[in-house]
Amino acid sequence: MTRRFRPLDRLSSIKVKLSVAIIAAVSVTVLVHSLGLKAGLPLVLLAAASGILALGVIHVLARGMTSPLREMVRAASAMARGDYSRRVTATSRDEVGELGRAFNSMAGELAEIDRMRRDLVANVSHELRTPISALRALLENLVDGVERADPRTLRPALEQVNRLERLVAQLLDLSRLEAGVVPLERRPVALGPLLERVAGESRARAARGVRIVVRGSPGELKADADRLHQLVANLLENAVRHSPDGGEVELSARSDDGVVTIEVADRGPGIPPEETARVFERFYRADAARSHDGGGTGLGLSIARWIVELHGGAIRAEPNRPTGCRMVVTLPREAR
Repeated sequence: MTRRFRPLDRLSSIKVKLSVAIIAAVSVTVLVHSLGLKAGLPLVLLAAASGILALGVIHVLARGMTSPLREMVRAASAMARGDYSRRVTATSRDEVGELGRAFNSMAGELAEIDRMRRDLVANVSHELRTPISALRALLENLVDGVERADPRTLRPALEQVNRLERLVAQLLDLSRLEAGVVPLERRPVALGPLLERVAGESRARAARGVRIVVRGSPGELKADADRLHQLVANLLENAVRHSPDGGEVELSARSDDGVVTIEVADRGPGIPPEETARVFERFYRADAARSHDGGGTGLGLSIARWIVELHGGAIRAEPNRPTGCRMVVTLPREAR
């Protein structure tokens, strides 16, 4: 994007720019007319010359006022065709410059939304293809008589169906959370018993000898108990999946100055520092090799982030010492 000569860009008002352009055109007209009269030139020639020069001055001075609008028209036409890479030159300080900068910001956001949409379609297709392919192979074997329909054979099919059910449920949850159509039923929640209950459920599903320990006595906070349960369950599921065989997952909570902090720490390989912000994106995996069982949908942390934000809190990923990842959630004790 080349920068063109725009002499009035420093002025902060389009009204001032128009006034300067008009004054400059009138001054040129008067100057040409005066010089022409002294030189004895015909009035018709003076009128034509002064008019042409005045138009030229206005064209040069007004270039910065109109060219961003023309660029926006071309960029908007390109965006209608699906090209979100176009930007406009917004160097002026007036209203048109502000409009150009707002347009560039909007184009950037639309480009990011389009990228996320394409990634979502690709990832959903991938996540659905894996269990469907496994089910199809199993059913073909059953139909062809290669396998017998006994519990040993059908158990993997049930696991794949459960995986599909989790994926669909999480996609539905995420869609509702993003649309803001999930009302929060805030009421006092005893956090200690809730953490113990979620930990007990996670222990029943944990494999590979992974242990879950609960520490802390944070008291109560005003929140949606069901969504809080879902938040902690998603964090524990993520931590268990990324833990080594026989590892330990620590679930802890504390209260300080009206803020409740919940932490879930594992002893897995951890997350690279440059990727800690992206782990909360839909379907994003910092390292595909981190998952031992391949059963994750890549949506749990996205849902956790939305639940935390709906409660007016924050969530972040930190390194756990000496190894692993620590998910830190901070929630206001009272509703905001």
